[in-house]
Amino acid sequence: MYKYIGLSIIAVGLGLTSCNDFLDKIPDNRTEVTSEEQVTLLLTTAYSSNNSIIMAEMASDNAMDNGSTFTFEDKLQEEAYLWKDITSEDNDATKDFWESGYLAVSTANQALLAIEEMGNPANLQAQRGEALLCRAWAIFDLANLFCMAYNPQTANQDLGLPYPTTPETELKPHYERGTLAQLYANIEKDLQEGLPLIDDNIYTVPKYHFNKAAANAFAARFYLYYQKWDKAIEYATKALGTKPEKMMRNWAYIAGEMASNFEDRCNQYVSANEACNFLIQTAASSMVYWLGPYSLGRRYGHNINNIAMVETYRTAGIWGAYNSKSDLWLSHSCWGYNEKLCNSKYYGYFEYTDKVNGVGYRRNAIVRLSGPETLLCRAEAYAVKGDYANALADINLWLSFNSRSGLQVSQEDVVETYADMPYMEDENEQPIPASADYGSPKKRLHPLGFNLADSVQENFIHCILHMRRCEVAQEGLRWMDIKRWGIQIAHNRERQAPDKLMLNDPRRAFQLPQDVIDAGLTPNPRNNNDENNKEE
Repeated sequence: MYKYIGLSIIAVGLGLTSCNDFLDKIPDNRTEVTSEEQVTLLLTTAYSSNNSIIMAEMASDNAMDNGSTFTFEDKLQEEAYLWKDITSEDNDATKDFWESGYLAVSTANQALLAIEEMGNPANLQAQRGEALLCRAWAIFDLANLFCMAYNPQTANQDLGLPYPTTPETELKPHYERGTLAQLYANIEKDLQEGLPLIDDNIYTVPKYHFNKAAANAFAARFYLYYQKWDKAIEYATKALGTKPEKMMRNWAYIAGEMASNFEDRCNQYVSANEACNFLIQTAASSMVYWLGPYSLGRRYGHNINNIAMVETYRTAGIWGAYNSKSDLWLSHSCWGYNEKLCNSKYYGYFEYTDKVNGVGYRRNAIVRLSGPETLLCRAEAYAVKGDYANALADINLWLSFNSRSGLQVSQEDVVETYADMPYMEDENEQPIPASADYGSPKKRLHPLGFNLADSVQENFIHCILHMRRCEVAQEGLRWMDIKRWGIQIAHNRERQAPDKLMLNDPRRAFQLPQDVIDAGLTPNPRNNNDENNKEE
């Protein structure tokens, strides 16, 4: 029997209107999966080659409208910034992200079937674990964009996504979205089954696969989003090990000792030799060009004066004011234009398919799971549980590597610093866009399905979210923090009133690709009176 990977039907719209010729042909021998080596090789393609970073960054409060003096390279930037349904078909848009994610799921399912048909042997259990983790990761990644954040009070009604667990054998299989509760339960099942099987020894370069640290870091982030705080702490601790300081990024070296060279610093950031990098992936993406120190896409960006100086890297935080001796190394390794500031994380590379005509793909390597972000997952879980001693220990560990002076703080420092900050809102508690005249990293929290105990807990969360915002900038995770904590934000618009994203705004879940909707999958709801989401 031939076992092969075709383009998953779910990945091209959950249905086809006619049979293409290739569906009637027997695949060639290179696609057979009949040995341990072939399963291992197959799983190298069970990771999505696209990501949602640019959409998530544009949708978050890490971007602003710099005005029509500047341009955007693709309408994707504007559509995501304005929280419109995405019609762009760029590599970074919803269509390619959906297709690539479900193709990864299809590949993982094919590997699992091959292992099963070979008798589920002991020598393939590590590969089976990787396949389960890849399936769970791809669906989790998709859910973070296309679904609302997990809320235990509404998860049984909120829309999930299809969760295929077997290869497709029908031309037009029928899928249902199910609920978000069902989706999270399926992810957890794959995680719990796959985690114990992971074995770093089967990989040539473990950082490009679900090695043990990456698998546990994935579990920590998942359980944080799932609001299972004890499990988030458990898996974060496993990922970080007994010496979590070994898993922190050495910003003193990158920003303080390396030569001031953007490419070199970026290569250091994504290096597989860095212990803090748990999972590194590559993507065909313009993300680096639109977010980084390039002249492209300057209409919407992380403005220096209006965002960086008042809300992120260069605003005062627990570490003190910008240019104080204890401020962040991150604020001293920035590059770009006034309209968009970035850190020395990701460098843009071009893969030529035709050098003569200058044709090819923009590519980049990105860190998807890391020690510092996992540490802050644990700190947040501790804070929600009211374990401020351990939360503070993690805050101080992060500061020891990110503050230029290695600053260490007390519980009182955390509480007083963030208690003294104003909320980023008007007198009616409505969100407002950041500006050089007024800005604050502190935005009112609306936890999903639970309440904060008191101001101590609230200000610990503000501190950790501020750290996370700086840590994960250019990685799309701020958008999930906004969703998870019910943070209300506003985007400025040239010559128009700001648009506000309120707590229950359905635009917090990106709309499914149109061809997927046309094929019969239930779309995400939209407000009928949402003028901003209509075509102009």
